[in-house]
Amino acid sequence: MKVVLVGFRGTGKTAVGGILADRLQVPFYDTDALIERRAGMPIPEIFERYGEVEFRILEREVIAPLRDAGGVISTGGGAVCDPANVADLRWRGTVVLLTAAPEVILDRIAGSDRPGLTGLSPAEEVQTLLAARGEAYIGAADVCIDTGGRTPEEVADLVLRGAGISREAIRERNALLERFGIADLGGMIDRDPDLRICAIAGNPCAHSKSPLLYNRLFARSGMNYHYTRFEWPDIETIVRLASLLPTKGFAVTIPFKTDVMRYIDEVDDHAAAIGAVNTVVLCGDRTYGYNTDWLGVRTPLLHRQGARAAVLGAGGAAAAAAYALLSLDMDVRILARRPDTARKLADRFGCRWGGLEEFRGADADVVVDATPVGMEPDTRSLLGSDDLEPETTVFDLVYTPPETPLIRAAKEAGCETIPGTEMFVHQAVAQFRLLTGIAVTPALVREMLS
Repeated sequence: MKVVLVGFRGTGKTAVGGILADRLQVPFYDTDALIERRAGMPIPEIFERYGEVEFRILEREVIAPLRDAGGVISTGGGAVCDPANVADLRWRGTVVLLTAAPEVILDRIAGSDRPGLTGLSPAEEVQTLLAARGEAYIGAADVCIDTGGRTPEEVADLVLRGAGISREAIRERNALLERFGIADLGGMIDRDPDLRICAIAGNPCAHSKSPLLYNRLFARSGMNYHYTRFEWPDIETIVRLASLLPTKGFAVTIPFKTDVMRYIDEVDDHAAAIGAVNTVVLCGDRTYGYNTDWLGVRTPLLHRQGARAAVLGAGGAAAAAAYALLSLDMDVRILARRPDTARKLADRFGCRWGGLEEFRGADADVVVDATPVGMEPDTRSLLGSDDLEPETTVFDLVYTPPETPLIRAAKEAGCETIPGTEMFVHQAVAQFRLLTGIAVTPALVREMLS
């Protein structure tokens, strides 16, 4: 057994950890105490002499050997900002995030001799660091517990008891799983209460490679997680099913990337600007929405910064593409079958726009096809080889099949081509970190997909 407590200072990690270790009769590791022992001096002195950088190095050195440790581990508030720490803490363990309101934290840490990290007032520092670390905290956690208004003993009870679910909720859960065609999932959860669920949500989504990829990544990371598919005609029912399962998060695909935003408590700035969410993360009773599609477009095109770009399509994928290209200082033109939809999207981002028939190969250094054309059963190509110039980079966001008709036409024209698998790979790198707090490389994702 390995239980890891993470969270900001003042959330009760040390007190709760000691109680849990006593009850479970297992060793207790407090990483702050291990750091002080290793350095031969208290933490305030480490900060005074060497600063935060040296402290983080020491923190990494004491966490790494805990990868295979059994027992209860309490770790520092900033430790999970380092994905290497998260990978070691998550390995064959359960990570519990302890939270509390800023005013509760301030009251609990008042009088501490720990130095500040920002030079701000205590109240401002708590607010600033909570905001900066929020994504890392949520990603690293399997379980989230608010310790405000609870004693350490009560929090320990919650950790040991886990999230209960009523018989009525179990009946509803099982009925929905049956309708979704994944009835076996209920038995898996009942047999293993520590199991966490992730999924791809869409209609259709049977073609998605996400279950294959993520289940391999979970196994490689020593995580007790299972990735499945939530394929259903309406997103409200999908969100309801997710709430009845021990769901950590789910990816969102066609046609729900905009509609799902109505059911999310907090949407990050990038997703809000794009107007679409492709990643939902659950923590406690709150949901968080992100968009990693734009990173999947941006990263493979870093070498074309400042280019002239044409985006084909005006839907959610096109919005993510336009946002990504603009972040690379490109001159972007959005082209769609219906020019009015292209104009609406272009107006949001301050781009040029037009109809698809206005495409001229000589006017674009980069072409991004953000339509589903080319994916079964629509195996056409919006452009032929005669429409393209050899100096153009053509990026088709469709990744099944790996070589679309557009990619074939671009190769015939002598263009640089980027298949949709590259978008999938790079967005998955970002998405996996949001879901788990662990950093993986594009090379590893490609290997897991092969």
